[in-house]
Amino acid sequence: APWCGHCQRLAPAFAQAAAALKDESSPARLGKVDATAQTALASEFGITSYPTLKLFRDGNRTHPLAYTGRMDAKGIVRWMERRAGPSATLLQDADTAAAFVGSQDVVVVGFFKDLESEAAQVFYEVAGEMVDMTFGVAEAAEVFEAYGLSANTICLFKKFDEGRTDFPVDPAQGLDAAELTQLLRAHKLELVMEFTNETSDHIFGAKIPHHMLLFLNMSSSGQLALRDGFRAAAGTFRGKVLFVVVDVAGYGADVLPFFGLTPADAPTLRLVKMENNRKYQMDQDVFSDTAIRTFVQAVLDGKVKPRLLSAEPPEDWDTRPVKVLVGKTFEQVAYDETKNVFVKFYAPWCSHCQAMAAAWEELGERYKDHEDIVIAELDATANELENITIHGFPTLHYFPAGPGRKMVEYKSNRDVETFSKFLENGGTLPEEPPAVPKTPENSTGREETSPLGTAESRDEL
Repeated sequence: APWCGHCQRLAPAFAQAAAALKDESSPARLGKVDATAQTALASEFGITSYPTLKLFRDGNRTHPLAYTGRMDAKGIVRWMERRAGPSATLLQDADTAAAFVGSQDVVVVGFFKDLESEAAQVFYEVAGEMVDMTFGVAEAAEVFEAYGLSANTICLFKKFDEGRTDFPVDPAQGLDAAELTQLLRAHKLELVMEFTNETSDHIFGAKIPHHMLLFLNMSSSGQLALRDGFRAAAGTFRGKVLFVVVDVAGYGADVLPFFGLTPADAPTLRLVKMENNRKYQMDQDVFSDTAIRTFVQAVLDGKVKPRLLSAEPPEDWDTRPVKVLVGKTFEQVAYDETKNVFVKFYAPWCSHCQAMAAAWEELGERYKDHEDIVIAELDATANELENITIHGFPTLHYFPAGPGRKMVEYKSNRDVETFSKFLENGGTLPEEPPAVPKTPENSTGREETSPLGTAESRDEL
């Protein structure tokens, strides 16, 4: 859509990728459609948000593939090339296989007695999707023999840690694409990762549900020595918990506010549950491998409560038209049984939040003298709540008066008049045909968040 900011940001990378594919004489081609003008096409392909990328292969109009790669030129090129040609290189003899295994830091080889088998086809499917890894396949008996194999096996070769990991293919169950993808994501990473500009995408892309973090000042030899116990504990939790070292005096300094830390707090340990950003902390930092294993297992077993961040409330937080809530004051305000409380959960950097800030202030002015209505806001990047997880910004929740700790998410237009109708009608909008937004400012699309910044986002219709 011409007005979509995400589309505008993607446009140069998309053009760069198109030129690269053309220069490489790839059969892949890139095109673009203004879905606001070509409404019939948008309807045919179910386009509901921008930008949407789909791949059409072999003239098939009814089942295009949804794009699943990164939103940059290199990511688009790699994704397209993997689908334009074979997703895995055929290794016909032992010498070819040896050269292939030594060609990259990490490669995956599928050893199959029959490359037409169902398991092999699943392997090709995974190889087509995991464009950040290099895949090969082998069928020849001499290649099986060279690697000491007698049955169908997926082997991950890497130039670090244990060097090779085998995943035998179950003769009865075959291969499961999702399970294999997760195993490869977990095992392609170093046992202990250092958080850097180069590794951050791999760390978040691994989709490992928990991250155990050791915050160090890496210019201190005494603190560097703590990595030994950290590493010794990591192997126990491979695939379940990713162990990461963060340099508080280097690239990791930018993530410290997310944990409520300063460089002076190092060395220290934190465990993060990635699905809801809940953070867990030892009562006292103990850096032995035994203590770390015990702590991690206790978190996994649900025996440790999360440590919730809270800013300090401003002195005038409850005298403003829009009440400024923090973690410490949220419960007493939002769940006051005598009040109807409308809360904006925002991030200071969020452009959508900034765009609706004036409307929220105007709403606060309009209802500042209403005894039973409270308009409030909470910076969700600096405050965490035990039973509410905020996934996108801004999120608007309404907490009606009365018992039961009820909560209603507001999902309509973000203007003062619609907000007012919602409040006057007791937390629901009156039944009427929805207005069609004419400008992107009326969109209810939200910027999404990732644990340490923004992820790619799309503007919704």
